[in-house]
Amino acid sequence: MSTSAGDNTQLSSLLRAWRWRIAIMLCLITTINYVDRLVFSVATPTLRDVFSFSNADIGTLSLAFLLAYGIGQILAGRIVDRYGVKRVFSIAVVVWSIAGIAHAWGQGIKSFITARVFLGIGEAINFPAVFKTVAEWFPREERALAVGVVTLGVGFGSIITPPLVGWLIIDYSWQVAFIVPGLLGFLWLAVWWRYYETPDVHRFLQASELDFIRAEQDTVTDSPRPAWSALLGQRTTWALMLSRFVADGAFYFILFWLPLYLADARGLDLRAIAMFAWLPYLFADIGSFAGGWASSLLVKRGWSVGKARRSMIWLGAVGATAALPAALTGNLALCIALICLTMFFIQFKQANLFTLPSDLFSPRDVATIWGVFGAAGSLGAALFQKWTGFLIDSISYTPVFVLVAGMHLLSALVISTLLPRFSDHTSGKP
Repeated sequence: MSTSAGDNTQLSSLLRAWRWRIAIMLCLITTINYVDRLVFSVATPTLRDVFSFSNADIGTLSLAFLLAYGIGQILAGRIVDRYGVKRVFSIAVVVWSIAGIAHAWGQGIKSFITARVFLGIGEAINFPAVFKTVAEWFPREERALAVGVVTLGVGFGSIITPPLVGWLIIDYSWQVAFIVPGLLGFLWLAVWWRYYETPDVHRFLQASELDFIRAEQDTVTDSPRPAWSALLGQRTTWALMLSRFVADGAFYFILFWLPLYLADARGLDLRAIAMFAWLPYLFADIGSFAGGWASSLLVKRGWSVGKARRSMIWLGAVGATAALPAALTGNLALCIALICLTMFFIQFKQANLFTLPSDLFSPRDVATIWGVFGAAGSLGAALFQKWTGFLIDSISYTPVFVLVAGMHLLSALVISTLLPRFSDHTSGKP
């Protein structure tokens, strides 16, 4: 099946394909996932005034979410692989939606920590389930593009949240700002439960599309599921985990601290933050799609999967160093532009990095691998949150931006030096 952008008939056929409809559903729930986790970030300047939170307290609250999120992903991957995407995803959406709404009844740091922990546990299911679904529904040549489409939800959620939460706080209250986004997951569930099944049993999927998916997809055998020790004993697994551990703090710094940075270091009020804070995430979405599209295009033109992924990972890592001049410039417009560029290249890189578990492991084990892969990133980001609060309180935001500028270079170096070269095989097939 051709995906030529110049052929309108074939483009229309792609849009009618069920695998891309599934990708859109995954993009939507990822959007909701990020809206729910970011409400607290945008509301932080208000909550800091109401509850007298310090920057160290904000770091602790961010750490609580990310620790729960990371530990949850370790368990989530195995649970999704064992019980299937549809059922586990549905339960997770209910849990995190209720936890998001529960923030509205927060009374202080302890109650907010409790809400953040349950939000993290519920949201931990999202990416292991999403990437297992991509592995089941897409052949390898389309996976990076599918990941790019799905991870658009990260940017969409981040774009929507600042103006939505700003409006709800200004016109209503900070409590309403948590309740309204928390209800979105229940709307998505109605569509998900009606239309999602695996390709083999999907009642609306045509035989021709199923044949296309299966013809170029890794074969899943009926052999016993590998033990944890077997998966964690592989160098590939540890290379993937380390690449996330050293990188994710950069993204989460911008995700969680940008509203405070714009308020504290750049002097913006809540209305101005709502007006400008969404811009970096628009560029993050463009970068996510561009990274997946570029990698898939290179594979279609004859590059090996490994060479295409590694090249795009390095391109994104080098571009992410734009974070350094962003902190040093005194011009607000240039600062925001450079943060936008940083987010573009971070997500350009991540669209390819996030595809590697699907490239290197059987679809049967992708959620398990993605769980430990994501958990390593969340743990690294959680530790970085505590350092972020400390550095801001004791020095300034500048050293944090310096660290952010180098983190993805280190991640790319890990992939290049520790991950065995691969092209058309999975780690289960030496």
